[in-house]
Amino acid sequence: MVLTFGILGNLVSFLVYLAPAPTFYRILKKKSTEGFQCVPYVVALLSSMLWMYYAMLKTNETLLITINSVGCFIEAIYVSIYISYAPKKARMLALELVVLLNIVGFGLILIFTHFLVKGSVRVQVLGWICVTLSASVYVAPLSIMRQVIRTKSVEFMPISLSFALLLNAVMWFFYGLLLKDFYIGVPNIVGFIFGALQIILYLIYKNCKVDVEDKLPTDSVKTKTILTATTPEIHPICSLPIQDDHNIEIITVADEINGGDDSTGPTERKVDEPN
Repeated sequence: MVLTFGILGNLVSFLVYLAPAPTFYRILKKKSTEGFQCVPYVVALLSSMLWMYYAMLKTNETLLITINSVGCFIEAIYVSIYISYAPKKARMLALELVVLLNIVGFGLILIFTHFLVKGSVRVQVLGWICVTLSASVYVAPLSIMRQVIRTKSVEFMPISLSFALLLNAVMWFFYGLLLKDFYIGVPNIVGFIFGALQIILYLIYKNCKVDVEDKLPTDSVKTKTILTATTPEIHPICSLPIQDDHNIEIITVADEINGGDDSTGPTERKVDEPN
């Protein structure tokens, strides 16, 4: 049974790694990352690296080594594509995360567990680190779930990935349970919970039609926006950290000529939110 769930876990995990492929095909096709995040993929890459290291320290964990080797390769491709097509600020953020987590973070963990921790304690310490990272991979889509609730749009929620994560969590939970490996079983309980929540949200909001304006942030108390006929198309909400544009005023060329006099005609419409 352990071998059966291990093989099924490998197959489902492979599907998990392939689940974001349509997203990155869209990025390649449009040559833009739009509102997609890099954080889940950077964290997933680090998690695969750590699980492969954990499996190498234990015996008879070939199944963990094989699938996490594949995971490292695929996640590295995803991160590379994201960095290639992301706008400047998003690209710099992705590069900073890769250096901080996948290079510096993994290097420090490797040094700490190899030189400062000995024997069975090394496996235990690394196991807890893997548990934390695996839980982080499952919790990472929380920001996307928050967007779905706020915008009532599932445009940027990859449902194929959510379903694959749910199924993956079930397989690896039973694998860890039968193997009596606490570190493999526990994080997949978290994975099952968050996978189920994402699917529920998708079913609730999949048929909702939301105007573009409804996707824009509206939490600013005092926001004054001038909308004109020449306003460029508003992009879908971006989930990456960007500058606060809540208080930006879009001013027409006529304003520039007339010194900001708003009495020149109906080319602009001011909307002042009450204090």
